[in-house]
Amino acid sequence: MKFISLINEHIERIICIFLMSGMTIILAIQVFMRYVVGDSLSWSEEVARYMFIWLIYIGISYGAKMMAHIKIEAALGVFPGPIKPYIVILSDILFLFFSLYVIFYSTKIVEKQLMLGQLSPAVHMPMWMIYSAPAVGFAMTSFRQCQVIIYRIRMLSEGEI
Repeated sequence: MKFISLINEHIERIICIFLMSGMTIILAIQVFMRYVVGDSLSWSEEVARYMFIWLIYIGISYGAKMMAHIKIEAALGVFPGPIKPYIVILSDILFLFFSLYVIFYSTKIVEKQLMLGQLSPAVHMPMWMIYSAPAVGFAMTSFRQCQVIIYRIRMLSEGEI
């Protein structure tokens, strides 16, 4: 149970730290190779790009967990004070539906990539692994959005919002 709690609390952060550190190291090695050694690596920019793609989609999940996604405060200010928490919950529900929409269509793209068997040019990585980033990221986001919606409803029912 403690392991599951640890994963629930830190999984996105750990993945994002790993991806950002890996990107930084790979790009630093590429800069060193290009400007100091005078030769460049053929694979470094491609791998860094793929790590960045994964970082973006896992970061969306982390933002959902932290309830830190961009909101239009001016639009929220239009509504009277007592209705604002309901509007925030509605926006969370809409974002959940958007996440499910992205999962549905991105899995179709992954299926096509699996059928095609396309490989990346430099490292010959199966492209379905790259194209699965939106599906995985938004699946994690959907889970986090469900947690956020439950949290907000609980806080609303307890009168803390």
